[in-house]
Amino acid sequence: MRRVAATGWLLLLGGTLAGCIPNGVERGYDTPPPPRDAGRWSRAPEEQDRPYDRGEEAPPRRAERPRRNADMAPPRDLPAADRSVAARTVVDRQTGVARLPAPAPAWEARPVEADAREVETQDYTVAPGDTLSRVADRAGVAADAIARANNLAEPYTIQVGERLTIPGGRYHLVRAGQTGIAIARAYGVPWSQVIAANQLAEPYTLRTGQRVLIPGTSTRSVSAAQRAAAFTLDVDSILTGGEPAVAVNQAPAKAVATPRRVLAATTPVAAPLGAPGQFAWPATGQLIRRFGPGGSGERNDGIKIALPLQTPIKATADGTVAYVGDGIAALGGLVIIRHGGGWTSVYGHASKLLVQRGQAVKKGQAIALSGDTGFADRPELHFELRKGRTPVDPVRQLPAR
Repeated sequence: MRRVAATGWLLLLGGTLAGCIPNGVERGYDTPPPPRDAGRWSRAPEEQDRPYDRGEEAPPRRAERPRRNADMAPPRDLPAADRSVAARTVVDRQTGVARLPAPAPAWEARPVEADAREVETQDYTVAPGDTLSRVADRAGVAADAIARANNLAEPYTIQVGERLTIPGGRYHLVRAGQTGIAIARAYGVPWSQVIAANQLAEPYTLRTGQRVLIPGTSTRSVSAAQRAAAFTLDVDSILTGGEPAVAVNQAPAKAVATPRRVLAATTPVAAPLGAPGQFAWPATGQLIRRFGPGGSGERNDGIKIALPLQTPIKATADGTVAYVGDGIAALGGLVIIRHGGGWTSVYGHASKLLVQRGQAVKKGQAIALSGDTGFADRPELHFELRKGRTPVDPVRQLPAR
């Protein structure tokens, strides 16, 4: 009986946590490749999208072999400064991605304890000297949540004797260095649901002392490790929940000019200002995968460009590096750059990463070398452009070829 009960509990737990995990197809990345011993490493011809440009022959699909491209010497035509940077990279033997020495991302460097305060829905009568923020602090609730529950408009003035509804729920107090991703992992919920529950808006900046409503019911019966495992990292989470909280009366740090200066993982970085202008192609090669739905029903949030190994990948516009790493398994070696005007560019499947988080980069600057990391089945670049949180077809934003 104990074995049956335990099995049932695990099935129930699995179903509960599964509801928190975004589907791999929905994220807009490749699904995992088929087993290598099945002889089906390449997609079937009918599942491949017709390339836009057939002027250049694509490199052959990768044969059955280990990924060692990160150990290759940088190409000779790479500028001396970039060759020097590439020489300092260190290969992760598990993922095959080489990157510069750097601290772990803030959501790993500063984990969050799931200590949200649970508040019951209640009424409160405004007393002399009360402000909305004081009422919120005493109740342990987000001031914005009280304002929404009572249809208050800025500057959120309240009157003595006024009755306010205090909305119930679980409210997490944001501490220094915490990120939205770490908060979501601590409670085992998608960060996108936290955004929706709190009606957070771009640039999704968290501040120390802020309270955020955690959707769903208490998960205290589930271990911290299980809650963290229920969270799946994706590009949207990095863009909206990857920056550390900003302290009150503190401005984010300015971007640095060189990868030799490494910012602390918990240092918030200022977003770039100004429109990015005309985007440039990140590399020259055959376009082998279109934006949008694929032949098998999966969605691609970008395009894929076939490239020889170790081809320099260049920034599509001026910007600030928001992420460097291999935390999204499907995309392998990954660089994400923020541009002005709410634009973001994404570069995946790289073998060597040549920049650091918080670094300012220029249009045309080499930021990585191409590879076949992640779920790539040949040397290629996964490239995305996003306006806000929405992926857009890069081909419509790039110069005609």
